[in-house]
Amino acid sequence: MNPVDDVLLIDVTRLAARLLEGRHPTGVDRVSLAYIDHFRLRALAVVRHWGRWMQLSRSASQRVFAALLGEDPQSASTLRRCVATAYVLRWGLTPGALLFNTGHSGLDDPRYAQRLRRHRVRPIYFLHDLIPLSHPEYCRAGEVDKHRQRLQTMLRTGHGVIANSQATLDDLLAHAQAEGLPLPARVVAHLGVSRLPAPQQQRPLQSPYFVALGTIEARKNHLLLLHVWREMVDRLGAAVPKLVIIGQRGWECEQVVDLLERCDALRAVVREVPHCDDAQLATWLHHAQALLFPSFAEGYGLPLIEALAAGVPVIASDLPAFREVAGDLPLYLDPIDGLGWLDAIMAFADPKHPARTRQLARLQGYAPPTWAQHFERIDAWLEGLNPPAAPRDGRQ
Repeated sequence: MNPVDDVLLIDVTRLAARLLEGRHPTGVDRVSLAYIDHFRLRALAVVRHWGRWMQLSRSASQRVFAALLGEDPQSASTLRRCVATAYVLRWGLTPGALLFNTGHSGLDDPRYAQRLRRHRVRPIYFLHDLIPLSHPEYCRAGEVDKHRQRLQTMLRTGHGVIANSQATLDDLLAHAQAEGLPLPARVVAHLGVSRLPAPQQQRPLQSPYFVALGTIEARKNHLLLLHVWREMVDRLGAAVPKLVIIGQRGWECEQVVDLLERCDALRAVVREVPHCDDAQLATWLHHAQALLFPSFAEGYGLPLIEALAAGVPVIASDLPAFREVAGDLPLYLDPIDGLGWLDAIMAFADPKHPARTRQLARLQGYAPPTWAQHFERIDAWLEGLNPPAAPRDGRQ
């Protein structure tokens, strides 16, 4: 099979909905946008709306892709117009086409498999993690059942599954074996890092500071950092470094929000940055003492790679996915080792501390994974996939 000869479809339903809602892209969305950018010249957009699966025309697909990639100043109106036209005129998908679903969108609906069978397409899924099953305590209520259904949809209907790390794929293989589910073709392809703009040389804060990057949710363990900072305020007083939390408030984070809004000791030393474009992020990272990443679970850890690519030291949880993608570059700590994090942060607050300078030395010559490498691997894998096959069981 040659992907150049196949009809390629990209499900943009999740991205379209988030754009119309005015929401900023998440890490999952950034992966989806990278797939659009790579395949845009030979792919067609698919939107699911009110039970209809619509394959947009080539010209409409190009306009929608441009809107989603931020290339159209009238992105929302362009998107609405193209989808409305397709809703009236263009139902159905090309039989036998490869359909990329890179955002888990719709997979928690058991009817998704029925639609795939009706349209006779070959889905390629991108699996980001199994965290709702491995760490349900950090997810929204009901997310366990939804994610179990997503995985069942992937495994029973998938023509192929792409995993962002070997750690994620290992979790999937264990789940499939435990549930007695079939395994489609699969590949591991590390996520690329897009080069950030050149940082501003003027510091955003004059005093030393650390950055935590990511949505504020219980799994990201911001609570540990805030307790560490409160202890440092008691120890250091006005000399305490600042903590900059870049990310929007998410779910299951009431204790973090309480500390941010009601703790007088933290008000002057912790800064929230809920909205941050790439240029601002580049500047925040460039001048930081280190990126702090104390998560309890991750499928990959894109902020970690972004920081290392920018030449910024990292203190991170000791997780399999982190070690897989970053090797021995960061300083790793247990996510519940509060005193260890306190000592490490106080050490890295000194620009010349040996632990920090040693990591900076290790970063010399570091080459982060790129999207070009990612898609070189994906394109080669697609060429080796088998042609359309009969459903593996009657439940597809």
